[in-house]
Amino acid sequence: MTVLIYWFRNDLRLNDNPALMEACLQADYLVPVYIHPPQAQLTHAPGFPRESRHRQTFLRESLDDLKGQLRGLGSDLLEYAGEPADVLVQLTQITGADAIYCEQIEAPEEIHQCQQIQDLGIELKEFWQSSMLGLENLPFPVQDMPDMFTQFRKEIERAGLKFAAPLLAPLQIPPLPEFSEVLPRVIDGEVAPSAAIFAGGEMSALAHLKQYLERRLPDSYKETRNQLIGKDYSSKFSPGLALGCISARTIAAELAEYEACYGANDGTYWLWFELLWRDYFRFLHFKYGNQLYRARGLSKAPIEYSDPQQFERWRTGNTGERLIDAGMRELLNTGYLSNRMRQIVASYWIYDLRGDWRLGAAWFESQLIDYDVYSNQGNWLYIAGRGTDPRGGRPFNVAKQTQDHDAQGAYRKLWLVTN
Repeated sequence: MTVLIYWFRNDLRLNDNPALMEACLQADYLVPVYIHPPQAQLTHAPGFPRESRHRQTFLRESLDDLKGQLRGLGSDLLEYAGEPADVLVQLTQITGADAIYCEQIEAPEEIHQCQQIQDLGIELKEFWQSSMLGLENLPFPVQDMPDMFTQFRKEIERAGLKFAAPLLAPLQIPPLPEFSEVLPRVIDGEVAPSAAIFAGGEMSALAHLKQYLERRLPDSYKETRNQLIGKDYSSKFSPGLALGCISARTIAAELAEYEACYGANDGTYWLWFELLWRDYFRFLHFKYGNQLYRARGLSKAPIEYSDPQQFERWRTGNTGERLIDAGMRELLNTGYLSNRMRQIVASYWIYDLRGDWRLGAAWFESQLIDYDVYSNQGNWLYIAGRGTDPRGGRPFNVAKQTQDHDAQGAYRKLWLVTN
């Protein structure tokens, strides 16, 4: 009898989860597991939490949704806290598991976790499944992909690639084996309430996609995507994508059906275009790996070392620059920020306050509900001029951005008066 452990990482879903599907096909008994980080890893070096209450709430909702679905199929989700290698080696021993299946995450910390598990002699099978395009379908070896996004996009479009077909959810989950519960589990519990407008979990992500398409919002996406206020100005797919509550392939496939029904337009293309940017930042990790996490990134330019007082003013929205302060207070209060405002406040931190881009990236990791290791690193490198773009950084003129995107002051009034 084959016993397998399925280690959920950033793939908290049943639909379009190839690793989980393969584990279900191969196992007689399956142990679904989620591992929370140990207490020592919950704080960034500057002293702020690695996960804000907004992120914690969204994760809790997503895990509860997954747990409910698994229980409905006669299984469960076992939650533990600690170093993944420590937890999984003990769980392998007490369950008699033959192997561990999981999603592949091509980022340094996550690669190190898997290496530690393999170094203990445990069979670990990783599946790449977080991109819209399949690695095997790319028109070039991923390690030789074009550095510039525009060239990358052109080669993808020239090859006629759109997305890899998503899989359906498994119809059944193998039962849990009987074993002695000697590892302390994380107890389900309440987390601090969040003011975020997003609900976590696969069911919420699928429902959001459905209503977004039914309301024909893709048609206006290109015109509204740079707005700052409201839920409908952009797709808001990113929170569900961040924890893998929904896959990029599922979204792309539904967009293709939408185009078949209503016709393609600039909005539907730009939604696909943004998902392609997301893939681009993922695939760059196969090419550059740890180099993307060096202080200088891929650049030779010297590092600016941050003034702690300037950082405190920036992160709390007290710089005196009203658009920046409004953006940082929205982030602090909701765990979300529009893509346009993310670029503006990041530029202000790097170029106006002369801050270390890594500290800004760490703050975004702490606060953003839709934090994604690939996109966060890629976007901060891009703004700082330390990524693959040979044109250098992306400084934004705050006065111009204010005039272009908040000329009437509605956004500033919303966040500077009420918060």
